[in-house]
Order: sequence, then structure tokens, then C-alpha cells
Amino acid sequence: MKPRHAALAVSLVAVVAFVAYAATQDPAKPAAGAKPAASPSVAAPAAAASGLSDEDTPKVLYALGVLMGQQVRVLNLTGPELEHVKRGLADAANGKKPEIDMQTYGPKLQQFGASRMKAAADAEKARGVAFLDAAAKEPGATQTPSGLVYKELTAGTGAQPTASDTVKVHYRGTLTDGTEFDSSIARGQPAEFPLRGVIPCWTEGVAKMKVGGKARLVCPSSIAYGEQGHPPAIPGGATLVFEVELLEIKAAPAAAAPAPAPAAPKPVTTPKPH
Repeated sequence: MKPRHAALAVSLVAVVAFVAYAATQDPAKPAAGAKPAASPSVAAPAAAASGLSDEDTPKVLYALGVLMGQQVRVLNLTGPELEHVKRGLADAANGKKPEIDMQTYGPKLQQFGASRMKAAADAEKARGVAFLDAAAKEPGATQTPSGLVYKELTAGTGAQPTASDTVKVHYRGTLTDGTEFDSSIARGQPAEFPLRGVIPCWTEGVAKMKVGGKARLVCPSSIAYGEQGHPPAIPGGATLVFEVELLEIKAAPAAAAPAPAPAAPKPVTTPKPH
């Protein structure tokens, strides 16, 4: 995984790249060698140029703002700080000269972002410790040396997977405040994955289950998504809660039959000298 500051830089670049790419994909752009069409009246609505209705254009632009906001949410900006961001965005979008020297302050974004994200992750981990402690004290719950809190909800009667198995499950994942960030149930489609290919909390927790059973896994960030999280849905340092139903252990693919051994070479007959 990329460092936190690199992830921030990539997120910001992604927004810019999206806008730049969209600009190159204008279906109204004439093909090379084609005669330019007559210019529309400058009084024509901007929505007509974008191919959107007057009603849709503001909503699409709002969606762009939402996407950009989700990318910087991890910085936990205050109201006054956000106003600085808005001003910089407006100046750049309008082609105005920046108020500051970008060569000096642009590189400091990495330091600023890393510091803010670490502070947010530390606060999230502190909240997670209290949640884990409470979860471990629930009747029937056990806490393993890794920090996982495991609680069986429904006993299974089938086979028990190993870390090398591929399993089929239904699950629901939430933050400690109950916010759902993922659910195979909501999608209406069970998930299949190798237990060695998921977060350590799942590798350990699902291996404790039996087919037909349901369990609750409370995962500290150290065995989930760490300090970097999985923005925007999962903040850095987040303790996660999963309710898992083990539906099936997938059979390993049948081993291919060995190729037949090559036929023994025929003996070479050496002619006898006359």
C-alpha cells in the first residue's frame, strides 16, 4: 500500500486528471480535417454546451464537489480552513494567479496531509480501544492475542475452513457507530474469497467458524486496514465490526491428471562391419 501522504497526493491528482480527461472527451469536438461548425450564440445556456438539461447541470456540478470533498475529508478541515480551500479552488478554476508561491507551499501539502491523517487515525484508534473493551466483555465473546473479538451468534454444524481455503459468505461491515460501509446482503450476492487474500481479522475469525454458522468479528485497525484506512468509507485507525455467515467452503480445483510418460526410445541397431 502507498504511504498516507502519497495516497493524498494521488487522490488530489485523480480529481484533476478526471477533469482534464473529461475535457478531451468532448463529443462535439470536430474530427481532424473537418470544417468547424458555426459557433453557438454566446447567450446560449451553458447546459446546452455540456449536453445536460438546465435541471441536471447543477446536480452534476454538485456531484463533482461531493467527490472532491470526499477526497479531502480525511484532513478534518475546519470551517475557516475549508474557506481557504474554496478560495484556492476558485482562483485556479478561474485562471487567476495564485496568492502564494506554489513551488514553496505545494510540497508542504504532503507534510500537512500526513500530520492530519495521523492525528485522525490516533483519535479513531482511541475510540476503537473503548469499543473493543466493551465488546470483549459481552457474554460469549472471546478476545484473541491479535486483538480480535470473536462472538458466535449461531453455531454451525458443517466443516471448518483453514487459512488455505476459499469460502463463500454473506457479511455486513460497519464502523463502531453503526455506519454500514459494505454488505453482500445489500448487494444480494454472497462473496467468495481465499482466506489468505483478505484482512488478517477475517483470515483468523472466519477460520474459527463452521459452515452454517454466524459470528460477529470486531477487528482492531492493526488487523484490518491500519492507519491508512480505506477512504472515504473506512477512516484510518478504524475498528471494524463484521457479521459473517459462512455458507460454504469451496472445493479446491481438481488436480490435472499427470501427462502420460513418453514412450521408451527404440534401441538403436548398430550395423555390423562386413
